[in-house]
Amino acid sequence: MKTLLSLLLLGSSLFALDSVLKPYEAYVMDFDKDTRGLVRQMHISKSPNWAGKITLQNGKKVFFSSPKGLFEFYHQPGKWFDVGVKSEADFKQILVTDYNSKKPINARGAFYVYGSNVTSPAGDDLIPFRDYDAAQQFSSAHKGKRILAFAEVPDALIRLLNGRI
Repeated sequence: MKTLLSLLLLGSSLFALDSVLKPYEAYVMDFDKDTRGLVRQMHISKSPNWAGKITLQNGKKVFFSSPKGLFEFYHQPGKWFDVGVKSEADFKQILVTDYNSKKPINARGAFYVYGSNVTSPAGDDLIPFRDYDAAQQFSSAHKGKRILAFAEVPDALIRLLNGRI
């Protein structure tokens, strides 16, 4: 009886652990060594901790070498007309890599630090975090200027980061 009870407790502990880890396990950055980011054509595998991915409703996957590139595409998908995005409804899933955990997270639920002293391989960039508290701690430690939710990141900021303003 003790063995059965121990197995049940272990099983419930593993189930609880699984539910805690589930948000990370649900997302995958499934690039290979030859995958290049759409915007800057950089190999994703050389800096995987900065990777972003948009999966379209038709199943096509578009990769990015940094959050800045992902937002550039998100705000102006027509610039890359061959991808075939006509509206935001074409986006099924948008992922970025959490700066702390190095795991893929839902980009729409992430928080982004702007103006820090940390740069991506693409230069000045937005630093993504799974939760606001982590973003705030990073911002304080790295001289960040603002913390933005996904919907608060304007195209003008991306153009500024790219030196196009």
